[in-house]
Amino acid sequence: MASPVQFVIETVGLKKTYAGKVPTPVLLGIDLQVAVGEFVSIIGQSGSGKSTLLNILGALDIPTEGTVKIDGVDISTLTDDGLAVLRSQVVGFVFQSHFLLEELTCLENAVLPIAIRSGSATPEETEWITSLLVRVGLGGQLHKSPDTMSGGENQRCAIVRALANKPSIVLADEPTGNLDRHSGEEVFQLMRQMSAEIGIAFVMVTHDDRLARAADRILSIEDGLMRSLRNKAP
Repeated sequence: MASPVQFVIETVGLKKTYAGKVPTPVLLGIDLQVAVGEFVSIIGQSGSGKSTLLNILGALDIPTEGTVKIDGVDISTLTDDGLAVLRSQVVGFVFQSHFLLEELTCLENAVLPIAIRSGSATPEETEWITSLLVRVGLGGQLHKSPDTMSGGENQRCAIVRALANKPSIVLADEPTGNLDRHSGEEVFQLMRQMSAEIGIAFVMVTHDDRLARAADRILSIEDGLMRSLRNKAP
């Protein structure tokens, strides 16, 4: 019997250089391990490579050198179909823009990953997604379209959508950036609860020092390299 995967993310010697008239090195050798259910925050100056790292971890970009393993699988060995499955079922994404479909309601957008995976959501799955939307203050917005909701409401819906398939890892790029302080804290607590309740690992890029300090581990990217600032205090 195969041993269970200890780390949902493992990178070794990860490098990224963007081609051009003058090649631009962004990541210079990132070694990263994220354990099952761990909540990691990444901080750094704009342009330091935080979003580039998230895109590579989510198989949205290809490293120049190095390896990336998700759930123990070297993603460079996956076919296009395999990468599509990885992005839809193993990894959840929360971007700075919500990318909701305007023709769908809030609830329909949130259950969309399940519908893509299985054709339709079961009543139990729909009930679970509805409960998450209620927990982030969207109980009254379930049947509204994104263009009738605020930017913050749309972002909260997008976060629930990222949790729909109960992925192994959620990659979040400034997930509370468009929210007021109260709503942002509610969303952050939801992510923390999902990490604890379901064992979903989170890698969150943030400029919010309060949220960064509340993670299990704080990492910083500077000059293309990563260093650990601290583990969560007891």
